[in-house]
Amino acid sequence: QVQLVESGGGLVQPGGSLRLSCSPTSGLINGSFIMSWHRQAPGKEREMVAAITMRHDAQYGPFAKGRFTIVRDDVKNAMYLQMDNLKPEDTAVYYCYASEKHTWGQGIQVTVFA
Repeated sequence: QVQLVESGGGLVQPGGSLRLSCSPTSGLINGSFIMSWHRQAPGKEREMVAAITMRHDAQYGPFAKGRFTIVRDDVKNAMYLQMDNLKPEDTAVYYCYASEKHTWGQGIQVTVFA
């Protein structure tokens, strides 16, 4: 049974924006000390995009800082990744991760092209 579900991916032009969402199928996100977004392009290693703690302290990969914003909404029981000024090199499958039970989503495609 899928425990984390991502949504909001798709195709966008360079300079455009997307907002990814991650929600658990059951339980509360506040049960996870860390929730994070990772991405992997074909033939490339998976890399951390952004992470956020229970205290809403955020950490970003160097490429994401200033362009991406991670949000953890305990009331809506969801985590978001706002991606602005997207670049072709942002093209990848994006995965949601929750530290409780080391759970991964199945991933969602983000494609940036001119």
